[in-house]
Amino acid sequence: MDDRIALITGCSSGIGRASAERFLEEDWTVYATARDTGDLADLAEAGAETANLDVTNARAVERVVDRIVDEQGRIDCLVNNAGYGQFGPVEDVPTDVFHDQFDVNVYGPHRLTRAVLPHMRDREAGTIINVSSLYGRITTPGMGVYSASKFALEAMSDALRAEVDPHGIDVVLVEPGVVETDFADTAEATRERLEESGAYEAVYEGQDDRRAIEYDGLFGIPPEDVATAIFDAAAMTDPDPRYAIGRGAKLILALRYLPDRWRDAAFRLVRKATSLGR
Repeated sequence: MDDRIALITGCSSGIGRASAERFLEEDWTVYATARDTGDLADLAEAGAETANLDVTNARAVERVVDRIVDEQGRIDCLVNNAGYGQFGPVEDVPTDVFHDQFDVNVYGPHRLTRAVLPHMRDREAGTIINVSSLYGRITTPGMGVYSASKFALEAMSDALRAEVDPHGIDVVLVEPGVVETDFADTAEATRERLEESGAYEAVYEGQDDRRAIEYDGLFGIPPEDVATAIFDAAAMTDPDPRYAIGRGAKLILALRYLPDRWRDAAFRLVRKATSLGR
């Protein structure tokens, strides 16, 4: 099959844009989506089909999927990339803000997955790629709400993979670490929605320090690296269940196997070091 069809969400920037470009380079028919199609003009010029899509809108999801099936007859790969990070201590995040995080990062992929699966099952073929995060397998102070959404996405994906395997469908998790995008800036902007209690200044200071070290330092990787992993998973006949990507990814994931008390003690040491350094 020479012509293959991909639906990619969150293509206005970062990983989504890089993924659309990568699939186009390989001569796939790409439906690149974002909340504002004005952000996709250059992708359209490069040959992508574009569509307005807010993943929190069930009717919009159905319209886009129906359009692709009507025009192409099938969807070979769904890339659930749209998402954002809500940072902040758990207590400081209002419940409605917590809900919004899940609406985009968890319910959005669920809506799209439910929309494409009947068509993939009819053909007994297809790949669903969910873009998660290393924070979907380990969390740190100030990342609880974002990590909760990615942990949920991971659990949903693991269950789904076994459920759809008899129907010839693959489900893949891609878990980037620090990526050189505007993700951190967007996450910082979400601080405006917090109700700061004044009890967690060390957490906020720790986040600022971590951002300086990670996003502005040596740990970031270009979004093209993640896009390549996404494309490779889509093109394989038997992809791995998950791909951790980024500098130090394996080391970070190894921290999951430390006893909980050891990790808690490490966070205390970091908090004390941060307070002494100020």
